Amino acid sequence: QVLLEESGGGLVQPGGSLRLSCVHSGHTFNRVCLGWFRQASGKGREFVAAISENGALTRYGDSAKGRFTISRDNAKNTVYLQMNSLKPAVAAVYYCAASASLSATYNYWGQGTQITVSS
Repeated sequence: QVLLEESGGGLVQPGGSLRLSCVHSGHTFNRVCLGWFRQASGKGREFVAAISENGALTRYGDSAKGRFTISRDNAKNTVYLQMNSLKPAVAAVYYCAASASLSATYNYWGQGTQITVSS
């Protein structure tokens, strides 16, 4: 059974930072690509970032470039999303997902973690 469990969300002030974590189990971790997506209230799901199996390749959505960093620790079966200079517009439920490659469909999803940006 494949499981993805996100953590690290919460309430943060504008301009603040958060680091999301996602622990993965059920696959050989260093053989899957991992991505972060988000869905704000009333909106569709949006791609945030993705990272290849060995961490050598990363991809970012336009809204994440320059402010978010995706990374992974294969020894801990964990992928991270470092989020800096947060603005209210990034508030959403953030989901971790796994796929066979950076261009493949994400077939496995976590339950999500909520981020709220407010003073």
